[in-house]
Amino acid sequence: MINKTKRFDDKIQQFDKKVNGVGCLQSPGKGFNLQRQGFTMHNTFVSVIGVIHQKSDLDGLTGYLNGLFPVLRDNFSDFEIILVNNVPEWRLTDLIAPLPAALKQQVFLLQLSSRTNKNHAILAGLDRANGDYTIILETCFAGQPEVVLDLYHKSQEQYDVVYLRAHERETQRGWKWLYAIFYFILQRFSTLQIDEKAHNTRIISRRALNSLLRLRENLRYMKAIYAIVGYRTTFLDTNQPLPADEDMGERFRTSLVAITSYTTFLRSALLWIFLLSFLFLIGVIANALKVKFTQTDLLGNAAIADSGWTFLVVLIAIFFAVTTLNLYIISIYLSNIYTEIKQRPPYIIESVERF
Repeated sequence: MINKTKRFDDKIQQFDKKVNGVGCLQSPGKGFNLQRQGFTMHNTFVSVIGVIHQKSDLDGLTGYLNGLFPVLRDNFSDFEIILVNNVPEWRLTDLIAPLPAALKQQVFLLQLSSRTNKNHAILAGLDRANGDYTIILETCFAGQPEVVLDLYHKSQEQYDVVYLRAHERETQRGWKWLYAIFYFILQRFSTLQIDEKAHNTRIISRRALNSLLRLRENLRYMKAIYAIVGYRTTFLDTNQPLPADEDMGERFRTSLVAITSYTTFLRSALLWIFLLSFLFLIGVIANALKVKFTQTDLLGNAAIADSGWTFLVVLIAIFFAVTTLNLYIISIYLSNIYTEIKQRPPYIIESVERF
């Protein structure tokens, strides 16, 4: 077990060696920090998670670590950097070896045995995180390591989850429309409140992370999991657009996550399909009867009903409605099976107060 108090005292001694002058040590308690000539040392243990998932992540790894280390060293009493390598063919040790010893001793490298979904790679880092706060920092923010401080300071306003929100998505117009349709359906036909422009970069408090890790589901669509867990959540705007997938294979895997997310989180979609098919049934019957008795359809066009035509049209419409009803009933059974298998907790307590 890490003695956080001792490590914090060591940090104070390090500052005594680096900075001349007398420091001001505030009273212990919530928000306890060390202030000295512009530095603010927070008595907090933070875990920073970075996922190496595609070529751009690998290319920017050295700059990512070199930029992040001084920010963490100068502002937090204790910290760890957890790197998750989601591409087994890449050996990150060759890139980490030349780095300063003070930086390397804070890095934990998780080498996954096989490539997996990016959400699962993030989960591997979350399982390993030990900090009071856990920060998922994408490599696209390698040039902006100060966002770690922005997220932390915002979380001190009584928020458990703070994420970065982009203004736009870095992809082609056609894909933007597909993303918009996906999120519209997910938000319209489920109880989840998911931000379409949310980055994966965010800070999570210890209690929120503990609740999140209780949801041991094999299908991990992390943005939906955050919404299920709840807790006080807010965002910070950023000019960094949401990164696009680098190749068609990655886009295909992303589309599979979207499709399977519908089967996991949508419970009312088939109900709406059944209701629409029922309205279609009523319209078909009304049109068939109008053609039979008035020789005109609902649009006013002349039509002649042959023998048995009305019966056949009505029968087809009824079978169509019954089929969608059966699908809706089956979806109820599947939804209940999903709920039992995933063992989602029936409730999550955010806090308990005694008066």
